[in-house]
Amino acid sequence: MINYLKLIRYRHLLLLAFMQLIFRYGFLKLQNIPLALADWQYILLVFSTLFLAAGGSIINAIFQQDSDSENKPDCQVVGKFISENTAYNLYAAFTFTGVSIGFYLSNVIQKSNFAILFILIASTLYFYASSMKNSILIGNISVAFTTSIYLLLIGLFDLLPTTFEANQTVMGIHFSILFDYAVFTFIIAFLIELVSDIENTKGDTSQGLSTLAVVIGFSKAKNTVLTLSLIPILCVVYYLKVYLFDAKLLYSFIYGLIFIVTPLIYFSIKIFKSNEPKEFRHLNIILKCILFFAYLSIFVISLNIQNHA
Repeated sequence: MINYLKLIRYRHLLLLAFMQLIFRYGFLKLQNIPLALADWQYILLVFSTLFLAAGGSIINAIFQQDSDSENKPDCQVVGKFISENTAYNLYAAFTFTGVSIGFYLSNVIQKSNFAILFILIASTLYFYASSMKNSILIGNISVAFTTSIYLLLIGLFDLLPTTFEANQTVMGIHFSILFDYAVFTFIIAFLIELVSDIENTKGDTSQGLSTLAVVIGFSKAKNTVLTLSLIPILCVVYYLKVYLFDAKLLYSFIYGLIFIVTPLIYFSIKIFKSNEPKEFRHLNIILKCILFFAYLSIFVISLNIQNHA
């Protein structure tokens, strides 16, 4: 059982589920706004994205068997504990189910063209595993985009169908908040991908992959990540000052400084000093923790607003 959980990267799925549930029940449900999906339909949306993400993890594990055997032999599952044929069958089942649920929900909200989003996600994850990974930055950007679009699906399926001229301004504000978090998710997910590439530099070089770390070198790749890591720090500090501190939401402001800004600064310092694979694995965990606390912040802010009012 544990090998199947590793295959679908269950920790990633738990973070994804947490993100979609906290934004629905720790944010949108606390606002006085209409939502398009019933609770059970929203749970279906969550499962749809989980199935697609699981399928993406499986197809990625299938295509990177050679790389995993060199970079992470202890983490390799396909070809070692689970046959390639079984993995392909699981990939097909998860992806088909995820896309099918997406088609159903798109018709529920009477936006049948939204079904293309689920096909787009599934296709992006497949082409990333099969070919994009060998294209410098394109694969990294694709995965980061897919991760961020899971958050935007909440707005598209729960807010947009109930947006009319009378409530357009209010709904627009809530959608913009989702968009801001999606942008932050994209940036952090992009950093996670780059750090993973740096960690796997040795194996990727022998496999002939064209990752950023392979093309420009280990040290320059680290410096690039260090520079890019300053972007979320500046963005979050600005966000905290303008939207929380100036609004006298001090609990939320302090939460953001402690659980988001401080770990980001720690990451920037640590990436400069890191050289071993285990250090980069540690940094990836830090980035994922930052995402967790960033998602939780929407609930903290919602409670702070209610108590402040």
